Amino acid sequence: MDPNLLFWRSEGQSLLSRLQIWFNLLDPTVLLSSDAEIKNAHVLLGSGQKLNEKVGFSSVHADSGAVVASLLPHSSVKPALFWQFLLHSYSAGFNYANRNSSSEESNNTSLKQLLLIAGTVSYATCAGALPQIFINRLGVRSAPIQTLFRSILPIPLCAVLAFFNVYIVRSGESESGIQVFDPNGTPVGLSKAAGDKAVRETALSRAALFGTTAAVPNLLLLLLQRLFQRSALLAAPVRHISVALVLGMMIPVSFSLFPQLGTIEKDNVEEELQAAADGGPFYYHRGL
Repeated sequence: MDPNLLFWRSEGQSLLSRLQIWFNLLDPTVLLSSDAEIKNAHVLLGSGQKLNEKVGFSSVHADSGAVVASLLPHSSVKPALFWQFLLHSYSAGFNYANRNSSSEESNNTSLKQLLLIAGTVSYATCAGALPQIFINRLGVRSAPIQTLFRSILPIPLCAVLAFFNVYIVRSGESESGIQVFDPNGTPVGLSKAAGDKAVRETALSRAALFGTTAAVPNLLLLLLQRLFQRSALLAAPVRHISVALVLGMMIPVSFSLFPQLGTIEKDNVEEELQAAADGGPFYYHRGL
């Protein structure tokens, strides 16, 4: 059985175990591993041994942080557009690179996929900058309305755009299907239902990541507003530090919300695949 499949099936099915796995895989010291250590870890994993799993799994695609400034309020439209463009460009690239690559259509980057990525980045960039555009265009001077546009509206907007980015960039998995496996790890075919479930789960986890990262610092500053009125110089450092801390903590949490090795009941897949189920569910790689 594929060591990736075996690993996530045996150790990644509970939220706490997935969270522990992702904290290990996201350990920055892994970046210091040499090519020889990485190759050796892959050989050991392929032979069924568990030595150096952190190095092995963190350096291989399961199936074959983001820009902090984009989450901060801006004083004009141009900086808002610039940082939103960086955020959504990075997000689109990350989503595409970490898709489920078993889809026949997604193995090669087509013109359609490039247009989808470009359209997603353009739309999300403009939509993400809308609060600042409204403030400038409408000449908003009222402090409560500025608070609404700069601190409240960006919270659901960040979550929705993060969901949208994943769902559109990885839409090929829903259209063409992804590889599903029986309980023995044997590939049985491509399933559009599994592809849609994988993309939806990943999109929800990304919405939780960016929605929470936008919410906590903004709500924190609203709660401490009186303090910052007396010490205005504290507001910017507190906002920057809180965004960085929340983002850093939410990355492994959001990755852990759904199993990396997803399951789908045989009644929910295509009829031609149901006969291959041996009394159990099908498995699929969700992507990241």
